[in-house]
Parts: sequence; structure tokens; C-alpha cells
Amino acid sequence: MLYRIPDTDIERFIEEDMPYGDLTTSLLGIGGEQGTITFTSRHHTILSCTEEAARVLERCGASVLSCLPSGMAVESGTTFLAASGSAASLHAGWKVALNLLEYASGIATRTASVVDAARSANPGISVVTTRKSFPGTKKIAIKSILAGGALPHRLGLSETILVFRQHTAFLGGLDAFLDRIARLKASAPENRVIVEADTAEEALKIAVAGADVVQVDKMPVDELAVLAGEIHRDFPEVKLSAAGGINAGNAAAYAGTGVDILVLSSVYFGKPADISAVIQP
Repeated sequence: MLYRIPDTDIERFIEEDMPYGDLTTSLLGIGGEQGTITFTSRHHTILSCTEEAARVLERCGASVLSCLPSGMAVESGTTFLAASGSAASLHAGWKVALNLLEYASGIATRTASVVDAARSANPGISVVTTRKSFPGTKKIAIKSILAGGALPHRLGLSETILVFRQHTAFLGGLDAFLDRIARLKASAPENRVIVEADTAEEALKIAVAGADVVQVDKMPVDELAVLAGEIHRDFPEVKLSAAGGINAGNAAAYAGTGVDILVLSSVYFGKPADISAVIQP
């Protein structure tokens, strides 16, 4: 099982949807009736946050009958989560669990599509995702990209060294920064230093200076292939990553250039997975 999202988040998800109880179920007088809820995929889906959806239902008072794990691929018509309980508990957890499953599994499914496409062209490539997930959703987003076979590029500003032009502008430009890169590496010997380049010329300068990873943004595939060959030939210890506009449709082309890493945000944005939720007595 992938990591567990904390109970405090589960409580927050429920409280957002039902801060003062369920008015409809209460007024209808059906809360004490017993029933079941089932969640079924409507298409090929990589599951994510099934464990959290199950905990939502349990926290609302239902009992989970079955639950397939995050990261599992299921086909259309697969029932992957089921619970029983009072109508009050099932209705309280229904939409929170469904929304969580659809958004998270949408991310996981898109991620798996990119990973599969990239590795069809370059089996050893690493696919990583940026910190551009929608604020407040990072724990769900990261669990989902892991479920889809990717890794996080950066979890935040606190644990990685990634130098952009926006940083070097305060240091006198890229060349002035590169003169001090050895000191930067010595000050944080456990961290890799990643530096972004806007052009192939800048990328080669960064490699010469001793960066651990050179990251290029929105570079055309044909130009990127030439750069990857030069860096791997002349600087075999330096990794090359490509970022900017990478998705399932072009991941194979980018991976085929020979870069070591694909960096993307596209998996966070798109259509949620289509999942059926059925409540019945």
C-alpha cells in the first residue's frame, strides 16, 4: 500500500461536505435503514486513494466489505470498493469518497499513460512531476502520481536545490552563478544541484560547471536529441531532464531523445476518472 493520508485530512474532507449534518436524509427519516454502497469503474482505471475513500466511509459509520489497493489497474465493470451500513452513514460518505476516488484515480490513470508511453521509447527513463498541484491537494496528488508509476520532482522548496533564471537574476546572471556552483555543492553535499537552461548553449555551460542535473524547458525534440548526445558523451556523470508541455501524446518522442528524466505537470489537470457509485437497501 502507498502512504497513508492522515486522519486529520479525512476529517477535513467530511467536514467540508457536511458541517451541520445531512438535512435531506434527516428530513426523509431514512437514516436508520440499512444498505450497501459499491464503487465500480466505467473504464480502464489506475486506482488511487481507495484506502482514504474507505476510511471516509468508516469515519461516517459504515463498515468496509472490500477494497482494492491504490496502484491497481482495473477494467470497466470492476467493483473495487464496497461498504455496508445505515443510510445515514452511506449518504454522509458517498460524495466525499466518490470525488476523492475520481479525482485521484484520474491523476493516477493519466500518470500511468505518460509513464507507459515514455518507457516504450526509453525503458530506463524517470518520469517525475512538479509541485504545480492545486493548493491543498498535494497529499492526494502525490499519492496518485506514485500510484501511476511516477515520482515527485520536488515536494516543495525545503528539500531540493533547483536554480532558475529567476534566481540567477539576483546574482548577476547565469555565468556569475556558475562561478560559485562549487561552493553551492559544498554547502549541501547530500543534495543534487539542478540548474535550468533556456538554450543548448546554456545547458552545456551548466554541465561544464559541474551541476548534477541540467534541466531544459520547452526545447524542441530534434534539438533536445542533439543536446542529450553531447552531454552524455562529454559529461556522463551529468543527468539531463526535459520539462515543459510533456504529456501522454508526446512523452515517447521526448523520451526517445535520450534524456534521463521527464518533468511534467500535465497529469494533475484533466478529466476525473468515471466511477459509478450505487447505494441500495
